[in-house]
Amino acid sequence: MRNPPGGLRVWLHDRPLVLDAVLASVLASGAALSLYVPLTSAGTPRPGLPGVLASVLLVAGCLSPVLRRRLPLPMLFLVGLAGVALAPLGLSDLPLWPATLVLLYTISAHRGLAASLGALAWSFACHLVSASLGDGLGDWTAHLLVAVLALTLWISGRSARLRRAYMAELRDRAERTERAREADTRAARAEERSRIARELHDVVAHHVSVMTVQASAARRVLATNPDGAREALSAIEEMGRTAMAEMRNIVGVLRTDAAPAERSPQPGVSEIPALVEQMREAGLRTQLWIEGEHRTLPPGVDLAAYRLVQEALTNSLRHAGPLARAWVTVRHEHGQLAVRVEDDGQGVRTAQGGERTGHGLVGIRERVALYGGVLRIGPRPEGGFEVNARFPLKDV
Repeated sequence: MRNPPGGLRVWLHDRPLVLDAVLASVLASGAALSLYVPLTSAGTPRPGLPGVLASVLLVAGCLSPVLRRRLPLPMLFLVGLAGVALAPLGLSDLPLWPATLVLLYTISAHRGLAASLGALAWSFACHLVSASLGDGLGDWTAHLLVAVLALTLWISGRSARLRRAYMAELRDRAERTERAREADTRAARAEERSRIARELHDVVAHHVSVMTVQASAARRVLATNPDGAREALSAIEEMGRTAMAEMRNIVGVLRTDAAPAERSPQPGVSEIPALVEQMREAGLRTQLWIEGEHRTLPPGVDLAAYRLVQEALTNSLRHAGPLARAWVTVRHEHGQLAVRVEDDGQGVRTAQGGERTGHGLVGIRERVALYGGVLRIGPRPEGGFEVNARFPLKDV
């Protein structure tokens, strides 16, 4: 069975020791080849071959990158000592420098500044000691090249470390921002649900009060006026069903504060013309269309439709611009109520989704979802912004 694309890469990523072992083997093989096929600058073989001790030091030094992820500092220390030990045997430490550079990069990329500077100084000091114990310092060109290579790898490692730290900080900041945004949204939803609970409490309380009055009247006229009592009982039945429907909608929405409920009547669709007139006086050029046959709406839906128009027009007034126009359409359709608020302004939009900011739009979503409605909030194709909602109506 073939591995899926990227399977080998993932396998190697989970086993970094394999890559380090391959790298160390390549370095050891190259160093051994450079010693056992020694040619002078004239192309003639050099006399003699390195001894067993020199070979062991060379291979051990080149194999040190195997543990570069776990013990980079001890491995670099041992490689430096191996390079110094090769000098009395008549060999240069240059075959060990590829391993030294690998370890130096690892330390600078994964350790602190002090450790990486110490590693850089140790590497170059061991090279100078090895050169002085061998053929002498001689030409400074080779030493300068070694210093340039070591400094380049050190800078590259430090840059990689700083880049990782920067990306980690960005990820952490993004996570904190996301957590704060979610907490802010939850708080806004809780506040809106609490307000909805208070409003619906008053709606249900109104129905219960009417039921109580009707029951009292039915009890008084039950013996003398059976038809009147029957009508009162029918009204009680209708009010009871409406109240139960409102209470089913409010299940799961908890009141979070102990503020006394407002006793004033709650606004509805019939108050939207007055709301539009208020917006005109505030400076937003607003037009209103009410279409379809007007029907008696459930109190909760009636209130939600009013609040939706109120919040959408307030949003347009704040963000659409001083010259913007707004249109409000309330359409009574069979089995549903459609409410649409549009404007032609540009406004303040977020970077994602083109939606305007603010907790009011979160509240609109909560209200529409509470009554099983469908909501669209976003930019219009021809420019501007719109809030479009449809509330399903049962037995209306």
